[in-house]
Amino acid sequence: MAACAAGTAVAALAACGGGSTVDSGGGGGAGAGAGGGGTAAQVRAGYVSAIDQIGLPIGVEGGHFEDQGLTVKLAQPFPTGVDLLNALQSGEVDVVQVGTPAIGAAQKGVDLVVLGNYTGSSTQRSIDETMAVVTRDASIKGDDLGTLRGKRIGVSIGSINHLYLLGLLQKAGLKTADVKIVNTGPPDMGVALQTGGIDAAVVWDPWPITITGQVQGAREVLRGGGYIPFIGYLVTTRAYAEKNPDVLERFLTARATVDQWMRKNPDQAAEAATRWLPGTKADVARQAMRHNTKQLDPRMSVCNYLALDTIARMLAGQGAVKPGFDVGKYFRPGPILNVMAKRPALFDDLPRVPAGAEVKDGHQYERGAAERACPAS
Repeated sequence: MAACAAGTAVAALAACGGGSTVDSGGGGGAGAGAGGGGTAAQVRAGYVSAIDQIGLPIGVEGGHFEDQGLTVKLAQPFPTGVDLLNALQSGEVDVVQVGTPAIGAAQKGVDLVVLGNYTGSSTQRSIDETMAVVTRDASIKGDDLGTLRGKRIGVSIGSINHLYLLGLLQKAGLKTADVKIVNTGPPDMGVALQTGGIDAAVVWDPWPITITGQVQGAREVLRGGGYIPFIGYLVTTRAYAEKNPDVLERFLTARATVDQWMRKNPDQAAEAATRWLPGTKADVARQAMRHNTKQLDPRMSVCNYLALDTIARMLAGQGAVKPGFDVGKYFRPGPILNVMAKRPALFDDLPRVPAGAEVKDGHQYERGAAERACPAS
């Protein structure tokens, strides 16, 4: 079924993805094994309409979940990660793709667990290749972050681009008081830059590419650099994970399969993305996908624990979440570790997990040990 990934969305769903649908079918639960007879297990999955979350719908389009004996029902894309988590808590979906909002949700009582990654790195502390700084101001230099001093900088407060800015300021030896932070949604950043409302936009793909193409004189002065860990997790409830370990292992096998296909075929993945992200131009999708695939590492290691801990501490420092987030409480690596052991070929194009960074189910997280095991970048 994986060969179907290059077809059109409608054709692929009809001809290839008989076991996976959009807004049809029933709820989650155990069913037939991969390749077995009988009724396929059903999983209701949720995602945000964004280039770094596109692996889930591409997996549906390509029939990868069906190959694992699963019927995956995709909810219509949610506007934010907070909306995703509300749907998870209410039982509307079984598995979601979400990043930083998971921390606040867990602290507010959502009994969630982290199963794996849709973006991130199991081999280093920080990866942020999908983040960039865009400006029209000739005085702002990517190789001299001190030039941000006194500038009006557009970010989405509390989101990952806000944290990326904090990482840049820390590297430059600047405080947040040394700049003017302007709370700006990504769709509004181009206009804000054009009209002088902000001097620079700090944002994730595809917006840097879109803005430079639309705003006269705008240029990308910095991309990535390893200033923060960009996190994005596959998350479910603890109750669902305890009831459906085999279903989740098969789900993660399918996700790992499509991630590898995307890493090896970024232009085809970009073409698929344009079908699932209305209004996304093909050239923008291609550029964004080449950055996105650098962060497609679904494996689990202590580096992923460290990444979540680092982001939680950064958010706590801004008063966005409570301090003392117990990272180890929320990771459930067993299913993805099984995939890593049974299907090593799905990861043979990725760098090796560093010695000492390997985890087992029930891993006891200790930050100092994780920092020693995981290189900075």
